Amino acid sequence: NFKLAYRNFLKYKSSFLINLIGLTSGLTCFFLIALWINDELNVNKFHAKDDQIYQIYMHHEESGKLRSGPAIPSLLPETLEEEYPEVIMGVEDTETNWFANNFALSNGKEMIKAPGKFGGKGYFSLFSYPLRHGDPAQVFDDKNSIVISEGLAVKLFGTTENVIGKSLSWHLLDDTGDVTVTGIMQTLPNASTETFEFAIPFQNFNDLLGDGVHWGNYTAYGFVELAEGTDVDAFNEKIAGLIKEKRPGINVTPFVTKYSDLYLRGDFDNGKIVGGRILYVKLFTAIALFILVIACINFMNLSTARAARRLKEIGVKKSLGASRKSLINQFLTESFMIATLATILAAGFVIALLPYFNQLTGKLLSIQITPQVIFMIVGIAASTGLLAGSYPALYLSGFKPIQIIKGKLTSSFGELWTRKGLVVFQFTLSIVMIVGVLVVYKQLEYIQSKNLGIKRENVLKLPVEGRILENMKTFITEVESIPGVVSASTSSHNFMKSTNSTTGVHWEGKDPDVQILFEQARSYYGLIETLGIELVAGRDFSEEYADENSKIIFNETAIEVMELEDPIGQTVKLWGKDKVIVGVAKDFIYSTLHEKVQPMLFHYDTEFLPNAFIKVKSENMSETLESLKSFYADFNPGYTLDYEFLDQNYYAQYLSEKRISSLSQVFAVVAIIISCLGLFGLAAFTAERREKEIGIRKILGAKHFSIVKLLSGDFTKMVLAAIIIALPLSYFVAEYWLTNFAYRITLSWIFFAAAGLTALFIAWLTVSIQTIKAARVNPINCLKDD
Repeated sequence: NFKLAYRNFLKYKSSFLINLIGLTSGLTCFFLIALWINDELNVNKFHAKDDQIYQIYMHHEESGKLRSGPAIPSLLPETLEEEYPEVIMGVEDTETNWFANNFALSNGKEMIKAPGKFGGKGYFSLFSYPLRHGDPAQVFDDKNSIVISEGLAVKLFGTTENVIGKSLSWHLLDDTGDVTVTGIMQTLPNASTETFEFAIPFQNFNDLLGDGVHWGNYTAYGFVELAEGTDVDAFNEKIAGLIKEKRPGINVTPFVTKYSDLYLRGDFDNGKIVGGRILYVKLFTAIALFILVIACINFMNLSTARAARRLKEIGVKKSLGASRKSLINQFLTESFMIATLATILAAGFVIALLPYFNQLTGKLLSIQITPQVIFMIVGIAASTGLLAGSYPALYLSGFKPIQIIKGKLTSSFGELWTRKGLVVFQFTLSIVMIVGVLVVYKQLEYIQSKNLGIKRENVLKLPVEGRILENMKTFITEVESIPGVVSASTSSHNFMKSTNSTTGVHWEGKDPDVQILFEQARSYYGLIETLGIELVAGRDFSEEYADENSKIIFNETAIEVMELEDPIGQTVKLWGKDKVIVGVAKDFIYSTLHEKVQPMLFHYDTEFLPNAFIKVKSENMSETLESLKSFYADFNPGYTLDYEFLDQNYYAQYLSEKRISSLSQVFAVVAIIISCLGLFGLAAFTAERREKEIGIRKILGAKHFSIVKLLSGDFTKMVLAAIIIALPLSYFVAEYWLTNFAYRITLSWIFFAAAGLTALFIAWLTVSIQTIKAARVNPINCLKDD
């Protein structure tokens, strides 16, 4: 069988190469996507207690609907540990991004910025972040301790050896503290969503908050280790009323959800998990299977279409007593040989392409040869060979020897329709992928071009630190005097995502049973002007007015929710203090387009404003930046101007969508190429089979165009059928993906028309290569044998 397969490959080189290229391409894509999917499925799964680690979330009841989020009162984890036997350990922490580049460490000689967080006492016992030095259960026994990464240890001390016990000081805004190194942390695993380089006991954060530590202030993230066998649903019912008991009148409900599942399933809608990145995992699982199936379809179609070439071989073998089983084994051997060779080639391509694939996906994927991996590769090769070869083997082995020898064998109606159906299926999948690529691209383009109601362009964001903390007014005044600077201000908000919210707003006529969560931004003078936020009524905070501490500004959604008419001048209470409404800001997107605009308020403050914003002119920007650096070095000695462009930071949040778009484009192109390979092979076979017919038609006066039209007709019909099937299917797929965005494009018929016409044009181009070649053949050469 191996010898026969080898001879057949040599004899029918074009079919062999088309099948080999198609299967190799399909398997290469399949393996690359499988690596990506495997990495996604294992994010945050490396913790030893993975099955028992749950994150605490809270439902906020608002106007009959639930908003779910991870911010909780910092008192909650410890209370759960103390009062509920199901909880072995409760740990709180802060998100690394909360402090951005405001966190720094000093070794007494220099200040080094690094991403850091505050973590509860049992943080390194609950999570398996590997420590090179230090006991996970004891590193946070002392409030004045710190765990740093190996890289940070080298920056601070020049080594990772003998660092335990050395002193450091931490700096966050105008707060500082002295700590002792109690642990050295290894580089965090690639499978971790955390990126911190140092951690300090959470008690220090509570000390900073002071009176802010209470059941109505959501200043932490929380995690629990549940006892094995705990009924999570029953536990959630048990703790549902805990915060309401601790703080009557508040409409929040705590619940726990498995920590490692949140990476893929972290999107909530009205209190229910509705998805997340799992959507992309499902999408690329489908794409991987589609591409492999498309390649297998090529094998099936070409093998069955070229059956006539092997009729005598089959007839003679059957006449000499060959059983159908032996013939099936022979044809399956051929398909397994091609699949094995394609798998070997695909493995080589995966190794060669992996660095580029990592660049495209932003991951650090690697191939680790283990018995499980080898078993998987062998299994995929065998499955591909069986999938591609089973139908041709059954089809070819089923011919009757008498019919073959008498030459009475004709293609059956079912056989022709099966072959055509497979081509239609191929192009249906390809068209769905083309539509998907167009929709993803247009949505990302929409994100880039949509008027977000806030002008982040040419706005620098930098940390408020050092001398600026005590001389904010002077800093802003001097910055605004630099040529090229339009305006400057500071805020507690980063205007990239939800950062801080409160239910502490009350007004006349408010229903006491309704809790409304307001996004809040502490603001300095001129913030709204600096960010280009439009005011539909009233004014911004300004030095021209006295007592701005008693003033407040809401967005349109907040005014609508509060049902206030003529709000300017009305008084509301924020945390029990009277505030007069002086402005109403037009709704703007302060978070991503995945979320709808929520009620928001601005209130004047000078105490906690970690972010400075500087609006600069686009003209001569490089000179302006140089002037800013020079000024900053003089104004804030010991600190460097660590700025980011606010718009670049904002759009970086859509990096996942951009990578998905790029991956989709690549795999859609591969799917189309593989489909066209099969079409090319079928067109070549059709032209060859109808060679004599073409010769006779040309002798009788047929023109080249009519012959091309004749040969292309069947293929055109198949692609048109694929378009008819694919367009409604692709519409539902696109709609499903777009539901992840609160603000999205409207699906236009142009997307579907463009996808259909693209597929049709590519099919015509592919077929025309063969049909034009056939139409130009000299009829004498077609008929000379007869």
